[in-house]
Amino acid sequence: MRHVLSNPISDVQMEFAVLRVPFFLEPHYDESKPFIESNRERLIKKWGGREGWERQKSRHDLKGRGVAAGIPHFNLDRLASNSMASHRLIQYVGKRYGLNISEALYDRLNVYYFVEGHALNDKPRLAKVSAETISQSLAKSNNNTSSRSRMSEKEILEFLNGNEGRLEIENALRALNELGVHGIPKFIVEGSTVVDGAAGAETFVRIFREIEQRGEVKGTAIFKDILGVDEETLRRGSYSRESLLMEDSV
Repeated sequence: MRHVLSNPISDVQMEFAVLRVPFFLEPHYDESKPFIESNRERLIKKWGGREGWERQKSRHDLKGRGVAAGIPHFNLDRLASNSMASHRLIQYVGKRYGLNISEALYDRLNVYYFVEGHALNDKPRLAKVSAETISQSLAKSNNNTSSRSRMSEKEILEFLNGNEGRLEIENALRALNELGVHGIPKFIVEGSTVVDGAAGAETFVRIFREIEQRGEVKGTAIFKDILGVDEETLRRGSYSRESLLMEDSV
């Protein structure tokens, strides 16, 4: 996205709306526990021992893909947990403040989990980090949602301990299963083009350039109704050339 927005090839003003669809790697994890095990333990068990895990790392170039995504170091001993509460929060923040704010929170939680190694179901810690991130992101935002009351750490913790948004998450998981999506990452562009997460950056650039040259988007986010996201939220989007320029200037 950054490459296409920073290097336009037409007069069309490209913007992106990223709608995160929840997916559980370990749906059986107990929601009542802050964490279950380290990710190292999880993967060694998943791949039948250390030897199997080493083969998977080599085959999928996980370190290289992490560097390409801006995560130079994955904390292998990060704490794995149920992620229902964090998924609910991301969706709620997007609908309350806009997808640009939920994307900022999503990016921060990637560092929180993959790099710092904290559990996504450690609700007090998650509430503190989320409150700080939302406040900072709203202060930098220039859309009209920034005037809405900012969620306090206490309010976020109460949300995490509740059930709001659970039905939407469960419905999205069922829809993914019906679509035959059993692994991540997956990307659905214009509601129809499915791109596997293993695809290189050139694949996405080609798809986005085709849309840019066409001058219009053919479809819409197929999960918006399932997740309860309205058209106005999608229209405001997540990323634009202006937002990237503001980000780079900070």
